[in-house]
Parts: sequence; structure tokens; C-alpha cells
Amino acid sequence: MEDKLFQGIISWFHDKNQKTIVALSGGVDSAVVALAAKKALDKYAVAITADYNTLSVGELNSAKKVAKEINIEHKIITYNELDNAEFVKNDSLRCYHCRSELASYLLREAKNENVELIVDGTNIDDLKDYRPGIKALKENGIKSPLVELGIGKNNVRSIAKSNNLSVFDKPSNSCLASRIPHGLPVTFEKLKRIEAAESLVRSIFNVKQVRVRDHQGLARIEVGKEEIEEMFDTIKLSTIDSKLKNLGFKHIALDLSGYKSRENFNTLSSNKSI
Repeated sequence: MEDKLFQGIISWFHDKNQKTIVALSGGVDSAVVALAAKKALDKYAVAITADYNTLSVGELNSAKKVAKEINIEHKIITYNELDNAEFVKNDSLRCYHCRSELASYLLREAKNENVELIVDGTNIDDLKDYRPGIKALKENGIKSPLVELGIGKNNVRSIAKSNNLSVFDKPSNSCLASRIPHGLPVTFEKLKRIEAAESLVRSIFNVKQVRVRDHQGLARIEVGKEEIEEMFDTIKLSTIDSKLKNLGFKHIALDLSGYKSRENFNTLSSNKSI
């Protein structure tokens, strides 16, 4: 079934038959889309990754690695999302402002390269959540072949695995700003602290799905529900408590209900503090 679905994505690009920009995030969805574009269009497929200050180093490196695996031309565009006041104020439309700005840069690149088709890795399951960023991309003409073909996350992972993409089992991720509750401003210092904290949790506990939510001095650690047991090591807990406090957090907590989506996180979190 996966082979048939993947051939369907390749055919989608064949039918368009035009030079294409793929927004490559470093995750499995955009990796599969980029691979299909490369197989269909060869040198007329270009992957672009935006390094905009809220993307972790790990995600950027993942995008670079995937591009090499696919052997697709890969460009990295840089800008500072923290210069966008609408984004920094961190209201419920933060993702909308983020993706609107990303779209403007992708459209600029497309104009420079004489490209009319820009695609992303949004899959059909993404539409189940509150995703204002998807709305922003759609408003700017970015296409989502996985959505148009009705392909969801599980199928994407199967396609990636069968095509030997290293990210086939990579946990879903989002920009570092999603760890800050709505209503609290996004700052460079907070983002760097969150990134460092999540890196420490991964390395000390050997877990894959990690979020460190920043509640004004309280770090709330979330890991995948199936990985919570890995956290029950008193020596390691003492170590992470010390290291995260050295980063500037005053209190460290482990959320026993496990990882939550951004929507649930911002619904459950206070806009000011907890």
C-alpha cells in the first residue's frame, strides 16, 4: 500500500510538471514530499529550509541530513523571527504570523528562481488540530500534496521507512516558541534556555519525544507517554534538576500525563503563570 501511495505523490508532481520548491523542515512529512519531488522532477526540485531563530539546531541539522540522503538541492534562508512584533507577543495567532512570514520568504525565493509551485509537508492528520499556520500557508498559495492525496502520518512514516529515510521514526516537533504559553512574550533567551534544557533531557534519559515548557521559572518536562518510565531514576532526576536550575529555571516538574500537543498545552496553561 505504501508503494502505491508514494507513487501517487510522485505522480502528483509529474502532473504539475514544473520546477518546485519544497519547504523542508527536518521532519518526516516534508522529507517524504521532498523525496517524491526529487524522483519526479530531479534537478527541478529544490528544498528550502528557513533558519529563523526559533528552529532548534537539531531540526536544522536534520533538514541538512535529509537533503543529503535525498540528494536534492538544498538552500537555507535566514531571518530573525524575533523582529516580528506580532510573533513575539505570542497570542493565539503566533503560528499564523510565523507561517505568513515564512511564506513571504518562500515566495521571494520562488520569484528569484522563476518557480511557481511551492509545497510543504502538511498531512491530513494535521488538519485535526488547531493549526493557524496551515491557514497562513494556504492563503499564500503553498500547496500540500499529502493533504490533497489524503495521506496521514502513519502512512508517511511507512513510506519513509521503506525508502530508507533516517527520519522515519523521528518524533513530531514544532518551533521552540511553542513551549511558551500564549500571552508570555517570546525572547531569544527563553528559546536558547528551552533548547538547552530539551537537549539535556534527551541525553540524560535517552528519550525521543521531549518538550520543556517554560512557565516563568518553572520548567515542566513532557516526554512521550510510552517513555515516562525512563524518567523514574532518582539519580538522573537529581542531575536534571541541578542542570536545569543552572540554566535559570527555579523549579523543575515532570508532567506524568506525558506529551501534549501545542493546542492542549496552551488550553491548559495560564496566560500569565502557574
